[in-house]
Amino acid sequence: MANKVVYAVYDDPEVLKGAARTLVSAGVKVRDVFSPFPVHGLDPIIGVKRTRLGIAAFMFGITGTSLAMLGFWYFMIHDWPMNIGGKPSFTLYQNLPAFIPVAFEFTVFCAAHGMAITYLIRNKTLPGMPARNPDPRSTDDKFIMEVRTEENHLGAEAIVDLLRGTPALEINERER
Repeated sequence: MANKVVYAVYDDPEVLKGAARTLVSAGVKVRDVFSPFPVHGLDPIIGVKRTRLGIAAFMFGITGTSLAMLGFWYFMIHDWPMNIGGKPSFTLYQNLPAFIPVAFEFTVFCAAHGMAITYLIRNKTLPGMPARNPDPRSTDDKFIMEVRTEENHLGAEAIVDLLRGTPALEINERER
């Protein structure tokens, strides 16, 4: 049995959600949906798990805070201590209130950039990575649902028959 990918094209997000409910209730796993904008309420229908991007952002933020504190200690205490405004330069904790704004900004900087890069890598959308868009119309006004036969107990013909029962504009099959 050849592994096939079935694509169903829709022109309305509500129709897409109804078709996804139909497939999932029949025991078919929907692999992915390509759409020009986020379709709210679709993730629980097709079984997309909650993202852990917030945890990654927290880890990047903690890394930023740690690097900022290490930099403050090294530059302002250890390597080149300076008397600025009569503040003591013997220990980091004596100067910590002066460093808080910069530490906060560096934390936000590291969290935002790390999260953005992680998002792009995870979704394989960094420049130079091959695009995985089955139909360019999905960036304009069409919604495309992808179903793979290797992930389902039904064959391509049964999946196509189920999709014909939905108001799909077109149904395409491709070899994988």
